[in-house]
Amino acid sequence: MPKALITGITGQDGSYLAELLSQKGYEIHGLKRRSSSLNTDRVDHLYEDFHHSGARFFLHYADLTDASSLYALLAEIQPDEIYNLGAQSHVRVSFDNPVYTSDVTGMGAMRLLEGIRLLGLRCRFYQASSSEMFGSTPPPQKEDSPFHPRSPYACAKVFAHQAAINYRESYGMHASCGILFNHESPRRGETFVTRKITRAVARIKLGCEDTVYLGNLEARRDWGFAGDYVHAMWTMLQQDTPGDYVIGTGESHSVREFVESAFSYAGLDWSKHVRIDPRYFRPTEVDSLRADPSRARRVLEWEPRVKFQDLIRMMVDADIADLQRTLVGGMDALRSKAAVG
Repeated sequence: MPKALITGITGQDGSYLAELLSQKGYEIHGLKRRSSSLNTDRVDHLYEDFHHSGARFFLHYADLTDASSLYALLAEIQPDEIYNLGAQSHVRVSFDNPVYTSDVTGMGAMRLLEGIRLLGLRCRFYQASSSEMFGSTPPPQKEDSPFHPRSPYACAKVFAHQAAINYRESYGMHASCGILFNHESPRRGETFVTRKITRAVARIKLGCEDTVYLGNLEARRDWGFAGDYVHAMWTMLQQDTPGDYVIGTGESHSVREFVESAFSYAGLDWSKHVRIDPRYFRPTEVDSLRADPSRARRVLEWEPRVKFQDLIRMMVDADIADLQRTLVGGMDALRSKAAVG
């Protein structure tokens, strides 16, 4: 039974990857940070009581900013594959917390790589690189396109990406980097623009609010489905030779197009509900990102399955259904309270 360690397992990508590896028979270990509030809802359905024999899913307290916790965990688990998905991944927030972002997103990868080297682990390593590294480089962007990062987050990702390449070349590590373009899902964090839009559509549709405030509507991104992209991550580590791959759809759409499509799908006129707030603009903007994923298609035989419009419908449907459950639950609670009273 192969063993995998996933940092960022409680996030969008980590949860989809954990599901995939579970289907493939892996023993799965994930990092979680200590917090007074639980944040494991995306992977709770995978949890098995470790007291039971046959359990294959385990969460461990550790942190990418704490080398000792990482080294101890690596020594204990002895993983066959490591997927480094953990990061402070919100680009706009990285301008407000640049040092923390750099420590987690950049140095976190270095701590893992150094732990692998010091412990002499014979494992395969996946680094979650980002299309944000390309920044202002004109599209389409591919593996050998120059990096021009435009945020502290992107700078930290470039560092982590180059560190993985350096350890591969210096120590012969099987380290691969997936340069993933924007990938979304109903599990996307609520502060990311796509999920912010689809949640607003649900709340406006069901009469819970009337307005959503957004930033730059003209920025263009290559959007795909996160559930598709984790297959590319796994496939990279199954290759005999490590390497770096751009993962995307090859299409780009503006934030405005995303807004128009999401509101239109719900039967709403977006212009009546969307307002622009300059506070959501970045100090330096990335105007256009569009992947050239030809190498991934050729070598990994990977293709995205979910199209742009289908992704939007999926997210809007999920947010409407989720809000409806919440509203029904609230009404049921009020009725119960009234009955008791």
